[in-house]
Amino acid sequence: MRINGSYALSEDEVEAFLREAKIIRVATHGPGERINLAPLWFCWAGDKVYAFTRGQKVENLRCNPRCTMTVDRNERYPELQGVMLEGSARVLEDAAAEAADEHLDAVVRDAMGLKYAKDGFGSGGSTRNQSTAMGRNWRWIVFTPERGFSWDNTRLPQRPRP
Repeated sequence: MRINGSYALSEDEVEAFLREAKIIRVATHGPGERINLAPLWFCWAGDKVYAFTRGQKVENLRCNPRCTMTVDRNERYPELQGVMLEGSARVLEDAAAEAADEHLDAVVRDAMGLKYAKDGFGSGGSTRNQSTAMGRNWRWIVFTPERGFSWDNTRLPQRPRP
């Protein structure tokens, strides 16, 4: 997927950015005209975003799979970098849907567990994330981007100081 932007990150930089970032924000269409915006732990695999989540986001995606996701870093404007992805998400509703996804096992087995091991996943040397569909709303979502934008404000021309 080509990422557009005037001062964009390269494709390799976008890949690294999405693999390394810990938090992604997902914007879904909620009831009525409301937008639900929430931070999630996630994994980038097979050019898709994987996240295990619950609640209103899952309900919203069941009704309307269209959403936007953003990852960014730094706080000062001249240092801001980020990636925004627009596309659709699938809710993996049961074990059969989880088993049918070509990347989920590797995400569960390795990527998510290793990425977040020091943040509470894993025990006794294991890094496997044991999460699977449970209850009404705990589900894996798989987001497929259709287009994206990136920015790297460190590449903006420097303004002369007064």
